[in-house]
Amino acid sequence: MLDNIKQLMTEIGNFSSTDPALIEEFRIKHLSKKGTIAALFEDFKNVPVEQKKAIGQSLNQLKETALNKVNELKEAAQNVTTEQSGIDLTLPGDPEQLGSRHPLSIVRNEILSIFDRLGFVISEGPEIEDDWHNFSALNFAEEHPARDMQDTFFISKNPDILLHTHTSSTQVRDMESYDLPIRVVTPGRVFRNEAISARAHCIFHQIEALYIDENVSFADLKQTLSYFAKEFFGQDTEVRLRPSFFPFTEPSAEMDVTCSLCKGKGCNVCKHTGWLEIMGCGMVHPNVLELNGIDKNKYSGFALGMGIERITMLKYGVRDLRLFFENDIRFLQQFTAAI
Repeated sequence: MLDNIKQLMTEIGNFSSTDPALIEEFRIKHLSKKGTIAALFEDFKNVPVEQKKAIGQSLNQLKETALNKVNELKEAAQNVTTEQSGIDLTLPGDPEQLGSRHPLSIVRNEILSIFDRLGFVISEGPEIEDDWHNFSALNFAEEHPARDMQDTFFISKNPDILLHTHTSSTQVRDMESYDLPIRVVTPGRVFRNEAISARAHCIFHQIEALYIDENVSFADLKQTLSYFAKEFFGQDTEVRLRPSFFPFTEPSAEMDVTCSLCKGKGCNVCKHTGWLEIMGCGMVHPNVLELNGIDKNKYSGFALGMGIERITMLKYGVRDLRLFFENDIRFLQQFTAAI
């Protein structure tokens, strides 16, 4: 057996090639499961005990020599291929660029996270709605201008079906389906027949929150708004509420926060007032509770809603709303929340 090992050692040492096919053929001949070295290891069991140590060492050395030879030849063949082709095969492949979440998704998730900490449950509804859920159940009068074709996308075959103009329609479904108390936050895409400009679009995104229980007061609403503003814009953010009107809340208010750009000192963005409007809110109108089968004498609640685009523009200093819909990679790469 020692003679066979020496003969193979000489054959392996003398072999040389830069042809990958011949190198692979050499590897299979000597190092495969049915190769010459494997056959010698199979015969090793017949070696006398007094010779096993010497022959075993020789066999291990033979196998190691063959492995080193194959690796050296493969590396040499690769270098030759690289020189001939001008391509460095050791370089990594084309780099894969990591994506990032859309800025609207980043802000949406951040807002939902804040309300999650307040105990609100996420609820989503259909984008195609009927008149009842989108208008009537929310105390919109028959002659309300929001019902006009200039503001709403109605389905022409059925004027009772439309693309919902606000996520409040999902809150109506929640009042119909959930047991009291209700504490939900509703994100969604909404549609309005408006001219597209730097500050308006026919498609945009909203997040609304609804809380209905016994003894819910305006103080609960104000505390919720204050908590949200400080968590989202910073602990030094102040809140201001101005009287307003919405058909589905009474009393109603517009909420302002100190301008995040000038910190309340006054700038062009806040028109030198130091304040920025971010949402509408109010106590759920008793008529809305009654229309949705809730005892208005026992329960009360508050609702609030904000446009995600507007919040995102304030957060990142974006001045043109249309950028959110153009999918320009140069714009989107500025936002670093990795997927």
